[in-house]
Amino acid sequence: MGQMIKNFGKEVIEYAKKGAPNVNKNQYKERLQTCNTCEFLKKDLMRCGKCGCLVEHKAKWATSTCPDKRWRQVIVGRDGKKVKIGREAHSKWKNKQDEKGLTNPSDKVQPTDSKD
Repeated sequence: MGQMIKNFGKEVIEYAKKGAPNVNKNQYKERLQTCNTCEFLKKDLMRCGKCGCLVEHKAKWATSTCPDKRWRQVIVGRDGKKVKIGREAHSKWKNKQDEKGLTNPSDKVQPTDSKD
């Protein structure tokens, strides 16, 4: 029981840090179908016998993974999910966009003098 609580705690922290992203309906359905065919599933409880999670909840979280590596990986930040990134990562992304000609220099925000 103690290990299940630790596992759940780690999952919740990661989920919250990423902005609580959920998988889409098709991904959720696919995950549940995968679990339903797994020998580790305790069907009477809908609990994973390997990690102890409540499958119906964990399967919704895009940051979660199957302990037996049966779910497809979901990359958080794709499919319209918004994630916060640091300035350095944003700068690298912006530079790549500029190099590819995907940004218009006139789109850049110009600083204005503020009068207090």
